[in-house]
Amino acid sequence: MTHDMTKGSLLPILIKFTIPLVLGNLLQLTYNAADSIIVGRFVGAEALAAVGTSNPLVTLIILFEQGICLGTGILIGMMFGSKQFERLQRQVSTGMIAGMFFSLLMSVLTFCLAPRLLLILQVDPAILEEAVLYLRIAAFGLIFNFIYNYFAGTLRAMGDSKSPLLFLALSAGLNVAGDLFFVIVLHQGIVGCAVATVVSEELSGLLCFCYIQKKIPLLQLGRRWLCFDGSLLKLTLQYGFVSAMQQCAVQIGKLGIQTIVNTMGVASTAAFSAVNRTDDYAIVIEQNIAHAMTSVMAQNEGAGEHRRVYRAFHYGVILEIVYGILAGIVFYFLAEPMMRLFTQDADVIRIGVVYLHLIAFMYILPGITNGLQGYFRGIGDLKVTLISSMLNMGARVAAAAPMVFVFHMGMEAIPWSYLVGWAVMLAFEIPFYRHWNRKHLGKA
Repeated sequence: MTHDMTKGSLLPILIKFTIPLVLGNLLQLTYNAADSIIVGRFVGAEALAAVGTSNPLVTLIILFEQGICLGTGILIGMMFGSKQFERLQRQVSTGMIAGMFFSLLMSVLTFCLAPRLLLILQVDPAILEEAVLYLRIAAFGLIFNFIYNYFAGTLRAMGDSKSPLLFLALSAGLNVAGDLFFVIVLHQGIVGCAVATVVSEELSGLLCFCYIQKKIPLLQLGRRWLCFDGSLLKLTLQYGFVSAMQQCAVQIGKLGIQTIVNTMGVASTAAFSAVNRTDDYAIVIEQNIAHAMTSVMAQNEGAGEHRRVYRAFHYGVILEIVYGILAGIVFYFLAEPMMRLFTQDADVIRIGVVYLHLIAFMYILPGITNGLQGYFRGIGDLKVTLISSMLNMGARVAAAAPMVFVFHMGMEAIPWSYLVGWAVMLAFEIPFYRHWNRKHLGKA
């Protein structure tokens, strides 16, 4: 149910709100990893590489959709905090219509342009056909993915992070069962993997919508779901587009790194696919803490509670740092067992372990940058998040290219390039944070 987060002790609110977000994303990562584990173990390294090299493109579109949902969620959180309920309802319906139109357009374009997009990424010809097939099937799930993320984001903006977790858990269970059935029983390879993902995404979106219609009176809109407010569309685009571009900037940077990795050969591509799945488990929790900070701060910013915004940020950063230390320890000592989940290929395991051993020492830095991102989103200053993300990803690619092509550092170059990006990001964001404190609280 909805929850007013402008009152009460902030640390318990932040922790309680974060836990369902973390569990939900761990479930999502688990069923994403299930695709790679099942394909890698039961189909082969080339199929694993095909899935891994297609996923960044699907993720790019999904992140754009999630950016729209995130930007709209910030507006909804501020309206909920300031008790503008009628305006909130019009915002929800307007954002839904605009997002569904965009998702449908992206599905069609992705299906039609799949071969060209993968060729741009320098995909190895040996895996191109399978990668195209996987990408085209995955494109059908984009609209269902948007529906789930939009309604889940709306519920979170109104203080409910538990309900979306339940629907995602059911979806994740179906996806893993579908993977096992289509790949192992029916021997459908990556086709079965992609079909299982699309079906599970459809289920999570449908369940989320049904829950809202039954349990959230404020969102039982009936015919008002067709309400399209031009003035709110402009505001939605202002917040949603900037947030979406920030998410895309991150993924475009990852695509740049993926392109560089693809030049190292199929073994490195397969290893990078596997380490991305494992590395995501560390980074996504830091992102979830930041998303919880955004939701809590957006409601308080809407209510004019600037000191609560400031305290929520500091509690969140403490959680980020503690988690970053623990994640580094776990990922360093379990690097090899993690890689063996995906493949038994000795070269792929060796390359992946090199990556994970290096990145394990760096998890505190993205924790702090994610905390700052959550802070700026919470106060509605999305331009800072966009520019800092562009600087981060640009610095990564600019650092990785000479490390790989000039100094021939191989997979070791990738974690070091990430470190450069996070450092540049922090150097840009900290002065803006200090400026906000001086302006609203008289603090440096």
